[in-house]
Amino acid sequence: MSRHPVPHVVVIDGQGGKMGAQLVAQIKQKLPSSQVTAIGTNAMATAAMIKAGADQAATGENATLVASRTADVIVGPVGIVIADALLGEITPAMATAVGQSQAEKILLPTSRCGNHIVGVDAKPMGELIGQAVETLLAVL
Repeated sequence: MSRHPVPHVVVIDGQGGKMGAQLVAQIKQKLPSSQVTAIGTNAMATAAMIKAGADQAATGENATLVASRTADVIVGPVGIVIADALLGEITPAMATAVGQSQAEKILLPTSRCGNHIVGVDAKPMGELIGQAVETLLAVL
């Protein structure tokens, strides 16, 4: 599936970056050879993902557009494909770039910003992150 010798996984998160940091840490633990790029919608989210072990990181709209073009897999909250989600941190261009990316997308269902995914049981964030990483392993 990977277009690269080493899988390129892009983790996108905003606000405080807590979900993104947990994703980065688990991905690097279970898939240490992967190239993990952290994209924060703000500097605080980016810093949290760097601290968690991302191989490289950037912040903002253009970083999202560029990373979406080269990713094998994009992981993050469902809001990364919804314009104005994450309290307005996801611009329409960012949502479009992620949605149109050729990468596989693994989206965590969160309802914190008013987007509700019906038919999905509410689960603790830790469990969702574990399922996302297991899905990533299956995709790769």
